[in-house]
Amino acid sequence: MEYINANEAAALLGISPRRMQQRCSAGEIKDAKKIGRSWQIPKTTIEGMMTNTTNGKKPLPIGISDYKVASRDYFYVDKTLMIKDFLDKKPQVSLFTRPRRFGKTLNMDMLRVFFEKTDEDNSIYFRDKAIWSCGEAYTSYQGKYPVIFLSFKDVKCTNWQLTYDMLTKLIMMEFRRHIELEDSSKLNKYEREQFTSLAKGTAENSEYQLSLQILSMLLHKHYGKETIIIIDEYDTPIQQGHSCGFYQEVIDFMRNMFSGGLKDNNHLAYGFLTGILRVAKESIFSGLNNLLVNSIMDNPYSMYFGFTKEEVEQMLDYYGYQDKFEEVCEWYDGYMFGNTEIYNPWSVINYVSKDCYPEAFWQSTGSNDIIGEVISMANDEITENLYRLLSGESITSYIDTGVIYPQVQSDPYSIYSFLLVAGYLRISKKYPQNDGNYMCEIAIPNKEISYVYEKEVLSKAGITGTSVSIQQAIFKGDPAELQKLLEKFMINSISVFDGTNESFYHGMMLGLCAVLSNKYRIKSNSESGYGRFDISLIPNFRSNPGFIFEFKHAKSDSDNLDALADEALNQIEEKKYDAELKSLGITNIIKIGIAFKGKNAIVKRA
Repeated sequence: MEYINANEAAALLGISPRRMQQRCSAGEIKDAKKIGRSWQIPKTTIEGMMTNTTNGKKPLPIGISDYKVASRDYFYVDKTLMIKDFLDKKPQVSLFTRPRRFGKTLNMDMLRVFFEKTDEDNSIYFRDKAIWSCGEAYTSYQGKYPVIFLSFKDVKCTNWQLTYDMLTKLIMMEFRRHIELEDSSKLNKYEREQFTSLAKGTAENSEYQLSLQILSMLLHKHYGKETIIIIDEYDTPIQQGHSCGFYQEVIDFMRNMFSGGLKDNNHLAYGFLTGILRVAKESIFSGLNNLLVNSIMDNPYSMYFGFTKEEVEQMLDYYGYQDKFEEVCEWYDGYMFGNTEIYNPWSVINYVSKDCYPEAFWQSTGSNDIIGEVISMANDEITENLYRLLSGESITSYIDTGVIYPQVQSDPYSIYSFLLVAGYLRISKKYPQNDGNYMCEIAIPNKEISYVYEKEVLSKAGITGTSVSIQQAIFKGDPAELQKLLEKFMINSISVFDGTNESFYHGMMLGLCAVLSNKYRIKSNSESGYGRFDISLIPNFRSNPGFIFEFKHAKSDSDNLDALADEALNQIEEKKYDAELKSLGITNIIKIGIAFKGKNAIVKRA
């Protein structure tokens, strides 16, 4: 086997000789051995590390949540100034609520590596980062605290017993990570026995609920320094409890564990939590007056979860894809956290790694079942609003960032708040309210999320199976074919109790037209000419025709559908609903009048 020295290896990898020596000392370089005062490294090892790059550039950190690995071996978007912002104010307990896959776990591990007191010199992972240039007032905190770190991001079990088993195993593993406590002379016999019981997994239920308080106390006594507690994705088990029927059990466990660790705990230096929801109303954080919540509505820390415009531009420039910026914006931009425009980091990374081929990457990273739950409970107004969103429109709604899972069942209008904090909506404008919440204009953020809605919303409504045929019938302007497809769809998917008013059919048609959202700008109940049309399809490409739809609903059995369809067409003409399309230079305009009664329809065109 051919060996090279550390200086040669460093030159090949484009890092400093000192950094190479540090990696060898830390055991990070496979088969490296020290001969005298010099490190010798197999040439094949370095060649393998060199091939783990893209055209000589660092690879992208897809799915990497380990800060040391991400910052050392991959293209890392520097978020270390988050540490400075925290140290400037030092709230005792901070909660960060953000959608899934927006960098919460990586940021929490960054905090752990920065603050944790270890035998290894972890400063090497920060010396080339932005935080190190801030001076000793900040760098002096590095490596000074014992840290408890728990991530619940993978606790996705289907019943309480499995969830409890997994939570206790995670606690057990964290106790074992602090094995130095097992023989600590700073602890008495009973404290060491309690540590051993929790580390072995033989403790009582009550001890697991008090595990944060117990471990922080033992670490404080051993190190003589208060403990930092970090809980990542704390609400993942809670969401599972809501979905799978063990909500109260998981709430009771979490309440006791967090209360012991974060409330009136003399052994706590600082606490950090992340999640999607605030979950304040469940009293998980009851009485926790030292908690500072940082939601997507707040400006502090707004640039640290997700990528900013400048960070996306730097990444595209690094990989030679500068010309793809507009496509990235169209697909993955659109979020507003505080006053900061944010791009979905998971999707941007996957997009660049796939040679900039756009896909809906985010939808596969977790369950979208909540949208299905929303659809199953939505009334006619909410259903129509969801279709309006899918059609590219904005709606206005009261937003409560403290929304909780059961509210979706008891208060259907809370779904907009939930969809917003979960990453399915964006804020266009916000108007503060006296209760600390906001009235907001909300919309779907980008193309990627439109695909998620199209898949989840339309499939739950039973629309996707007929979408291609309906699209073809609309394009052809074929009233007989469209009538046949509409009646087939209604027979298979709606109840006899559904078609009681025109707004129901309006919402249904808006959903059916939504399959054309990539080719048309869809408008609903908007003014044009002398009135308000029902639906307009404005083509994105002038080669496609424009459409005006007007609907009528039979209010009694004696109403004639044929006459009502004629009335709808006449209304389009008399009210000049095609005025807007004409003002846009569209001359090929298809006007369609539809009359509904129960599961029957008459379709006519002009």
